[in-house]
Amino acid sequence: MTQDTLKIGIILGSTRDGRVSPAVGNWVKGLADKRTDATFEIVDIKSFGLPLLGESADLTGVMAWNAKLAELDGFIFIVSEYNHSISGALKNALDSARDPWNNKAAGIVSYGSAGGARAAEHLRTILGELQVADVRSHTLLSLFDDFNQSGFNPRPLHEVNVNDMLDQLTKWSRALKQVRA
Repeated sequence: MTQDTLKIGIILGSTRDGRVSPAVGNWVKGLADKRTDATFEIVDIKSFGLPLLGESADLTGVMAWNAKLAELDGFIFIVSEYNHSISGALKNALDSARDPWNNKAAGIVSYGSAGGARAAEHLRTILGELQVADVRSHTLLSLFDDFNQSGFNPRPLHEVNVNDMLDQLTKWSRALKQVRA
């Protein structure tokens, strides 16, 4: 891996018990790992133990979170829809950093009863404030069609959508890396 190799974090945006974001994230990573234009890693916000913003003097998790984000050139958010928005844990994670988000690109893979579309749109607004350029292509997974008793089984059309998003994400991440240089 050279200095020019992009590093993209696949951020799992849910922390609740029984979450499906790890399965979705691993599926996206499997598709992404077929590429040679970037390296991809799962970044699970749950593993950082982030306190609610401003409620703890112990900033160990926040500092580790910021350090991880600073290493990355772009992001793929795995977003579940909660009450027409993103999870509280993801909002807290977004708010627990500032500068490490700036001038980077992001793609979104969302899921929910309406494909997580409302959560993705809410996330796009937040990303704009954090100076993150979100790409147009977006994968929407339906709780009714892409999940069943045996787990997560995405329809084949989603692979095309993820690859379109990855194409856009790597181009934007490379361009924005020059902005940060």
